[in-house]
Amino acid sequence: MNHIAIRTATAALLVGTAPAAWAQDATQTAPVAWDDEIIVTAQKEEQRLIDVPVTLSAVTGERMRDLGVSDLDELSNYVPGLNIQEQSANNPGIVIRGITSDSGSSQQAARVTLYYNGIDISRSRGSYQAIYDVDRIEVIKGPQATLFGTASTIGAISIISARPKPGVSAELTGGYGNYDATMLGGHINIGNDVIAGRIAGEWKKRDGYVNNLSNRQDDLYSQDQFGLRASLRFTPTTDLTVDLIGTYDQQRNGGTPFISGNFPTASGPADPFGDANLSGAPAGISEAILGSDDLGLRREVYDINLTASYDFADGWNFTTVNGYREFDSQEVFDADGTAAWYLEFTEDAQGWQASHESRFAYEDEHVRASFGWNFFHEDSFQRVPFSSEEGIFLQCSAGLIPGLGCIAPDGSVSAAQATALLTGGAFTEIPYTSVYQNEGVNSSYSLFGDVRWTATPQLELTAGVRVLFEDRQSGFSATVPDSLLLTLSGAPGSLIPGQTDTGGQTIESEDSFSAVLPRFNALYRFSDAVNAYVTVSKGRRSPTVSQSATTTNLVPEEVVWNYEAGIKGSAGIFSGSFAVYYQDYSNFQITRNITDPNDPSGLPVGSSLTESAGSASNLGIEADVQLRPTPWLTLFGNAAWIDGGINDEASNGVYAGNRFRLQPEWQASAGFSIDAPIGNGIDFFATPSVTHRSRIYFEVPNNIAISQGPITLVNLRAGVSLAEGRYEIAGYARNLTDEDYLLDAGNTGGAFGYPTFIPAEPRFYGVQLTVRY
Repeated sequence: MNHIAIRTATAALLVGTAPAAWAQDATQTAPVAWDDEIIVTAQKEEQRLIDVPVTLSAVTGERMRDLGVSDLDELSNYVPGLNIQEQSANNPGIVIRGITSDSGSSQQAARVTLYYNGIDISRSRGSYQAIYDVDRIEVIKGPQATLFGTASTIGAISIISARPKPGVSAELTGGYGNYDATMLGGHINIGNDVIAGRIAGEWKKRDGYVNNLSNRQDDLYSQDQFGLRASLRFTPTTDLTVDLIGTYDQQRNGGTPFISGNFPTASGPADPFGDANLSGAPAGISEAILGSDDLGLRREVYDINLTASYDFADGWNFTTVNGYREFDSQEVFDADGTAAWYLEFTEDAQGWQASHESRFAYEDEHVRASFGWNFFHEDSFQRVPFSSEEGIFLQCSAGLIPGLGCIAPDGSVSAAQATALLTGGAFTEIPYTSVYQNEGVNSSYSLFGDVRWTATPQLELTAGVRVLFEDRQSGFSATVPDSLLLTLSGAPGSLIPGQTDTGGQTIESEDSFSAVLPRFNALYRFSDAVNAYVTVSKGRRSPTVSQSATTTNLVPEEVVWNYEAGIKGSAGIFSGSFAVYYQDYSNFQITRNITDPNDPSGLPVGSSLTESAGSASNLGIEADVQLRPTPWLTLFGNAAWIDGGINDEASNGVYAGNRFRLQPEWQASAGFSIDAPIGNGIDFFATPSVTHRSRIYFEVPNNIAISQGPITLVNLRAGVSLAEGRYEIAGYARNLTDEDYLLDAGNTGGAFGYPTFIPAEPRFYGVQLTVRY
């Protein structure tokens, strides 16, 4: 049925959807539409958006400002087929066409490539990037191995920062909003035709929006982050451009609100949108074991990029992109969602990445060819210390003392009495700690090439391939003492079921792999303003060499074949695009929580494992449209529909028939933008918008209790600009109707039988003042 649907939809797309108004002669010039003005570099060359024969969304920095977008997760509401879940800056989940990339393990590969100024930064704990002073963000859907490397199994997000330019300019924006939200950001640009420099930065701080009853911890989900970027552009001749960009990002954000779905607080029964009571381990113990007495994130990222582009000979260009990125991210979290000293963890993720790519390109009237090589190396680890009180852990996990319970109806920790009762008063408190660490050292080498042939003025054909060789090394170590209470009971062992001590050794394994990843595109020009395209491409997620204390498990590579067709164009006041795609997966990789101490993986309860769920498929449609009836009014809308998941076949076991996690069936947004002159250099602007998403499941296998139903959000940004745009006063509101909805559910607590829930952002509003020079 899926194959019939894709053939029917493609035929309708290429034959029936091109209106007569579009069927102009290819040499005729059509009116410039809203999105046609965007120049993108998705194919490593400057092209109009409509000339790229893949499904691509591009949003400029100016457009993001109009929408009031200040982070990637907010942007995803306006890009069909894209969802981004930012549980924290340490744990972003990036979803393209229903496929998620968010694993924190150093042993696993990404599925979605996140590029920052041409460099792969996809390692999850180092990938979050603030989006201040950006030129544009391009979202490229479908496998793009020859363009964006092997991590682009299902697509790529490319963030391009604003480059230095000749002249002197500056901008400063300050803002204040509810929850004591304060921001300050801007840039200074100074330069001439030969050398130019730009410094940009942003500081954002606000209080937490989840009330925390703990007398030791502040309210949860507070924000305190700072970013600084310095850019230098050197153009000694018209043929040579050299860019050097250095970036520093820092987060000091408050604790993640893992709110229990089972246990009450002093405020009443368990309520994902009510008060929390999270403290973590006791003061002093938390500092010594978990690295901090305070819940929250401490993260620093250093990034440097050197890019050079040189035009030589006749039609030839050489471009080299080189980068280094280092991250140090430590997040202390209370995984049980209660006041109990029960499941207290830190995730300490550190690593560095280095990459080099060189690409030659030749172009004449009929052919554009490019070829080159790429090297990528990363070295990282994920260290997870654990802290608990033994009596509380055993009582809450196993209910050893009948009638005592874990958390009392008034929210107090009744299980705190367990140690004294179990030891006859000999002990009132027995601290316990363990730690495990996974490591990954991964290197990849590849050769790639693309050839585009202009067969006729209307028809362009493209073929490309990347040949890849990679080496993946994994390591695992754990320090796991025996529980004193379990030892006294005659059954010594780890407090967390399934944890195994490695005796001070790091157990290592290694394997090497290769792959050939092709892509094929055809573009047909109905006119200069209307193009249709078809694409066939292969994507691959690297095999996982999963090492635990007792076993080495090789998860085979995930392979997807992507087939899609689309049309982009404009006619008069209308511009838009429409695409339909079908994807066929083998060895579809899923990540699940370990809940059984005897799991064959050898991993302990509470950890996560990547494994093959078998075959999967995905059929979807994406569309966006813009109408510009007057120069001061633009109406916009987009939508995406996805029917995908793990195939309902017996061979896929418990995963058969499940939808992909974090994948809505429907996603849409709509709104309009006004930018109207009032007179005397004063303009009024406003962009109200509505976003909608249908139900998503947070886990596979799907569980309706661990999901979020349909949610519709209303956002607004409006204000006035003065003195021909030199001054601007704007107000903004996100989630204007203050809808309650979940950002995530299940989490680490779910592996121990107590799922936790994270509430998403409430209504945020404020005012901003901008001065430009």
